[in-house]
Amino acid sequence: MKAYLSIGGNLGDRKKNLLEVSRRLSEHPQIKLKKQSSIYETEPWGKLDQPNFWNQVLEIETDLAPLELLGICQQIENDLGRKRIIHWGPRTVDIDILSYDNRVWNDERLTIPHPRMEEREFVLAPLREIAPQFILPSGHQVQDVKGHGEVYLLKNI
Repeated sequence: MKAYLSIGGNLGDRKKNLLEVSRRLSEHPQIKLKKQSSIYETEPWGKLDQPNFWNQVLEIETDLAPLELLGICQQIENDLGRKRIIHWGPRTVDIDILSYDNRVWNDERLTIPHPRMEEREFVLAPLREIAPQFILPSGHQVQDVKGHGEVYLLKNI
C-alpha cells in the first residue's frame, strides 16, 4: 500500500529530527521509504507565538494496517521527545498520515485522508514536489491547489 506522511517540527535540531524520522521509518521491516520531498520552513499554524517549523512529505510503501502505521508513527514521535501539551503547540516532531492507498478511514484515533491537508500549504508544497498528480479528497490534483500560509524551500541545509 502507498501512503503519504507529513513530518515536521519546530523544537530542537529540526534537521536531525526529520532525518531521524526518515531513518526509523526506513529501518522498519514493513515500511519502504520511496520518496522524500525537500525540507520547507513554514510559519506556525494555529498557535502563532512559537518558532517556525521545518516540514517534509514522505511517500512510503507498507503492508501495515492504518492503525498499525499510526502506532509506529506515534512511537517515533514519543521516542524523539514529542509532548502533547498545547494543541497546535511547539513540538520536536509531528507525523501525520495524509493518505493511505486512497482509502477512507474515520474513527476516534485516525482520519484518512487527513481532514485539513488541503488547507495547509506546508503539506501541499512538499506533496506537490514528489507527487504532482496526487488527487486530493476534493478531486483536484495537488498541483492545482494552493493552501494557506507561506512556505520557504530550505537549500543547503
